[in-house]
Order: sequence, then structure tokens, then C-alpha cells
Amino acid sequence: MLLSLLMAAFATPTAEDGIGKLQTLIQQLMDWAIDAGGRIIGAIIIFVVGRFLISFLKKMVAKLLAKRHVDPSIQSFAKSLVNILLTILLIIAVISKLGVETTSFAALLASAGVAVGMALSGNLQNFAGGLIVLLFRPFKVGDWIESQGVSGTVREIQIFHTILTTADNKVIYIPNGALSSGTVTNYSREDTRRVDWVIGVEYGESYDKVEATVRRIIAADKRILTSPEPFVALHALDASSVNVVIRVWVKSGDYWGVYFEMNKAVYSIFNEEGIGFPFPQLTVHQAKD
Repeated sequence: MLLSLLMAAFATPTAEDGIGKLQTLIQQLMDWAIDAGGRIIGAIIIFVVGRFLISFLKKMVAKLLAKRHVDPSIQSFAKSLVNILLTILLIIAVISKLGVETTSFAALLASAGVAVGMALSGNLQNFAGGLIVLLFRPFKVGDWIESQGVSGTVREIQIFHTILTTADNKVIYIPNGALSSGTVTNYSREDTRRVDWVIGVEYGESYDKVEATVRRIIAADKRILTSPEPFVALHALDASSVNVVIRVWVKSGDYWGVYFEMNKAVYSIFNEEGIGFPFPQLTVHQAKD
């Protein structure tokens, strides 16, 4: 447009006509610049105010959900969804203020929807997986789970990912699609868990003495539940050891504490009682000349 006006201005037969058209062109450019500047300033104001309103609405939604004691899993999902929807509306408002027809923009988005859907098929699957997780609740925020080869505490359930914090404080993002369709082990769902040990003692040790010592160690730990009753039995006669299996039930939160402290107690008390632990042995028979 600018080039055509310049060509028209200088293609006139007289200098006066050319100057007049040039003045008209300059006036049109000034009008366009003022109009464009106003649109840009308005778009900037809409963006800044919109970001402030989005932040305010997110905080308000978070307070409302917390006040109603909504499950933390649903809270994190809802806050993430609200943030994305409001951001999309803000982008459309800014584009509209810049003079782009939103109907044309919507038509462009619709025409590109198939291609975008193909490209984002994985994210759409993750979104659907997030809804499935919230609907069937195989786990919730605060649970210790294992899935996709990793384990940790569920920190947050977002629209596309679930965030885990591992025991060594690493943050892992697992796609919701994999969680909804794969195997998930939830260690926090039940109130109690069973702890198992297999302890080897030397051949020749009295099994009755070993069992009595183990039951005395179990009775001394008040975290071990009496119902179901602790189980102690001869597990196997191995190559170099007599293996004793021990199974007890504890509160889920006491699992690792009981597991490690029982190992320590067995090692210490067995040594005091003179119960020997086996070690690999090899007997060599020398042939006589």
C-alpha cells in the first residue's frame, strides 16, 4: 500500500499535484501510526491487567478449594486447568485488540485443529489420563507410589503430568497417560503392610532356640502388630545355611523403620546368644598317592 501511494504521488504530471499527494500520504501514515500505536498500547495494557487478574483468580480458586477441603489431587488439577484456560482467553483478547479478527483467528485454529491434534495426541492422552486418575483415584497427593520404573511421593497431579518426589529428593514428571494405562503400586493405600525377612543360620544350630530368640526380638518391638500374628518358620535348607523366614505386620508408616532395626537387632542378639551366621564354605578333598 505504501509503495503504491508513493508511485502514484511521483507519477503525477505536475510537482504541485505530487506534493499534495505526498502530504496526503504522510497524513495517512500518521493516522495509521496513531491508530496502530493505540492498539499496541491497549494490547499491552490488556496483557498486563489480564496477567494480574489470572494470578488473582488462581489464588481465589485455590482458597475456595482449600476452604471446602477438596482433595489436594483435585486442587492441583483444577488450578492447572484454570491457569491454561484463562491464559488462552487472554491471548485471544490481546490478538483481538491488535486488530486481528477473532472469527478469522478461530477459523484458522479450527482448520489447523486436526494437524495440532495429531501433533499433540500424546498430550491429549495425558489429559484424558489425568481425568481418569482423578475419577478412579488409584493414588492421591501424599501417597508413595511406584510406576514406570520409579517410586516416590506424589507431590502434585497436573493436567498432563503427575509430579513425584523421590526418597533422595529428585523431582520426576510422569505422563498421566502412562499412569492411567500402566501398572501403579500404591504403598500408602492400606493402613498396614507386611515385612518379610529370610535369615540364614549355621547347620547344627537348634531351630527351637532360633525361633524363640526371634519371637523375643519381635515381642520387644511395640510397632509390630499382634494381629495378624507374627509368623516364623523354617524356610529352606540351603547349600550353606538353614534359612528361617520371618513375617510380621506393621503400620505402613513404620515399614522401613521396623525393617532396618530388626536386621540390627537380629545381628546383635544372635551374636550374644551364640547363634552363628553362615558364610560360603568349600571343602577340598585331597587324593592320596
